[in-house]
Amino acid sequence: MPRLQITSPTELTIELDSGQRFALHPIWLRERCPDPQTFDLRTGQRLQDPSDLDLGLALSAVSEPRPGCLRVRFSDGHEADFLGQELLAEAVLAPGEHDIPAARPWNGTLTSFPRAEWDSHPADAKLAGWISAFLEYGFLILRGVPPVPRTVLQVAATFGFTRQTNFGALFEVRSVPEASDLAYTSLPLDPHTDNPYRAPVPGVQLLHCLINETSGGLSTLVDGHAAAEALRTRDVEAFQLLSRTPVRFRYRDDTTELVASATPIELDVMGRVQAINFSPRLDFVPLALPEDLADYYRARRAFDHLLRSPEFEIRFRLDAGELLMMDNRRLLHGRTGFDPAAGQRHLQGCYIDIDGPRSLYRVLRRRPSSPVAQSPGRSD
Repeated sequence: MPRLQITSPTELTIELDSGQRFALHPIWLRERCPDPQTFDLRTGQRLQDPSDLDLGLALSAVSEPRPGCLRVRFSDGHEADFLGQELLAEAVLAPGEHDIPAARPWNGTLTSFPRAEWDSHPADAKLAGWISAFLEYGFLILRGVPPVPRTVLQVAATFGFTRQTNFGALFEVRSVPEASDLAYTSLPLDPHTDNPYRAPVPGVQLLHCLINETSGGLSTLVDGHAAAEALRTRDVEAFQLLSRTPVRFRYRDDTTELVASATPIELDVMGRVQAINFSPRLDFVPLALPEDLADYYRARRAFDHLLRSPEFEIRFRLDAGELLMMDNRRLLHGRTGFDPAAGQRHLQGCYIDIDGPRSLYRVLRRRPSSPVAQSPGRSD
């Protein structure tokens, strides 16, 4: 368990779970002083630029006037009280972590899906449970959502702000003549992320089933982050190629032409998988030497075959009144083909940004009731 310790009258030390132990830097502490001289307490924003602090700033006194409260006086004369628990929570937050539930990787063996019954006015604890499950698994299936047109927008507003695109605030997913996108046909769709040709890429997609009378048209999902990590373990050269080779994605119709470039496997500053940008219908790797392209095509094939394999893909039927919410930067989705003559299949969808549910989770956590985020019940 990480802990803080006053190791001298002028030194505050942290000991991490790893056993590493070091003194907290005076400027790191000074720029976090929770007092009205440092922060505007209403907005939580700093009142001074921390880059103006003396680089030689030091601690002149450290004490514990009462259990759990640390009083620190700095060499510039400033004094502030810190709650040890809050200081520890800030100190142990690793780079790239954002104080939300950690992702729980999964593969094709997942049989107990995160599901919940829709409630248009959920209590804080229930809503926190929905979001916690979504952040852990990258998707959530809500049942009992009235199969009424445009209801998906009401559900989306519960979690964030709707992202307007060239498809509108809301788009229809059904087989139509002369479709502008293969999603609007009855053809099978391999695992893909939506809108990789857009900057920024939509973070979350919601799909609400209004009617599904077909025998096919099963929804498919893949945890792209888990598949990418498997590729890193099994074929590190392919992983590295896909994480450093920018690919051009393009979409065009009569009124729109969108182009963006991204690596199929996108890493954060710590080298961890941050996002997947993958759509075999839309990707165009730039021209390179034949031997370099041969290596890239081998790497793409290896990753694509993982994404389409039963090892990582799950399949399920989305029925009328069910809504699928999924992280478009982590999960790849698709569907099996279906015969439109056998019955109707009509879904409505929209996008929101990923920071919507993340922000809401933090807000719910800091409310006076502080609901503990319990994941919704699982069902096969």
